[in-house]
Amino acid sequence: MRVRVFYHDKCFDGASSAALFSRFYRERIRSDVEFVYSGLLHRAGSLFDETQFDGDENAIVDFKYSSSPKITWWFDHHESAFLSPADAAHFEHDESNRKFYDPAFKSCTSFVALVAEQSFGFNPRPVAELVKWTDIVDGAMYEDAKSAVEMKAPAMKLTMAIEASSDRLFVKKLIPLLAYKPLGEILDEPFVAEILPPLLARHQRSIEILRQRSEEKDGTIFFDITDLELEGYNKFVPYYLHPESIYSVGLSKSSFRVKVSVGSNPWSRREPTVNLAKVCERYGGGGHARVGAISFEVTQHAAARKAAEEIVQELRGSVRG
Repeated sequence: MRVRVFYHDKCFDGASSAALFSRFYRERIRSDVEFVYSGLLHRAGSLFDETQFDGDENAIVDFKYSSSPKITWWFDHHESAFLSPADAAHFEHDESNRKFYDPAFKSCTSFVALVAEQSFGFNPRPVAELVKWTDIVDGAMYEDAKSAVEMKAPAMKLTMAIEASSDRLFVKKLIPLLAYKPLGEILDEPFVAEILPPLLARHQRSIEILRQRSEEKDGTIFFDITDLELEGYNKFVPYYLHPESIYSVGLSKSSFRVKVSVGSNPWSRREPTVNLAKVCERYGGGGHARVGAISFEVTQHAAARKAAEEIVQELRGSVRG
């Protein structure tokens, strides 16, 4: 039995969701199973290559819905989970009891754990540490920006490695460990331990770069680092540098996209009032009410910059009232 698990790549919650789903499936569905992992990233154009839906079963976790009949399992918690009204209608009419959605959850991992327990008799206690930390990481439930940026906890170091590693096999090697080993022990795995020092040094450099590049005005931070290879920067650094901010808008670039990241300061003394998922959806992106993103083709820097500037003006206008 071969199960292909598609997960949100470059994301701690995505990797953890894939890990927890695999453990649940092996324990409660069938044990004689081989898992194959495929990372998915938000990009301009088609998000799915249906020729990859080649497992005996195919699951998607922590990513948008696909109406393909080849997808047999789906879990997501993003407000922008459906690419079209037709996809949303397809989900609503699904009667398989294998596809689940609830945007109220902080993390997809905690959502998978609850559904697996309540609907399939899975015991979530052995994965309690993983569930706790995915809620903290994906829900930005840190005590303050300093603790989010210093990354002392094992989960924070793993998050950095997942988001910033250039090794395409790194997350796939990590997933089988996440649901079975304490997070601190995973840091000691040679393939993890060897990449942490250079990534921590890169993280320190990124703080200084964002200190120079970011500007805060009317409660909204803006920065453009598209000329640098820094897409996997720690998303809390802007709020660490600008503690009085409410929102941030950042432009970054990778080999396959220009990304507009839109977020809100979890520690702001002023409550965010703009639904950022709805803002990003207008430009073909999405996310949650408090954090979202838009992906443009790598050649569309001007369009991405224009969208970012429009969003900055909208958010600054909302703060000015």
